Amino acid sequence: MKKMICMLAAFMLAGGAAHAGADDTLNKTGCMACHAKDKKLVGPSFKDIAAKYKGDKQAPARLAEKVRKGGAGAWGPVPMPPHAPERLNDADLKEVVASILAQ
Repeated sequence: MKKMICMLAAFMLAGGAAHAGADDTLNKTGCMACHAKDKKLVGPSFKDIAAKYKGDKQAPARLAEKVRKGGAGAWGPVPMPPHAPERLNDADLKEVVASILAQ
């Protein structure tokens, strides 16, 4: 039982560390200049994005593509600029998309 509790605690801490890494990446790449976790700024909140894509198994791939290519129209007229791999590598992109969808 003690071993199971320790394993659960380690799992939770690892998840928290991954979430903190995603937060750092969101800040470092400028995402937080236009987005917030729970309110609309220039772009939609991460909570609104997560709600829109809830239950969509293709959401991670769709959002990653939107981040890479940028675009406008899905959330209003203000365009989101593209984020090239030099600015946001594939591993970090995957991590931030997962973090956004977990809101």
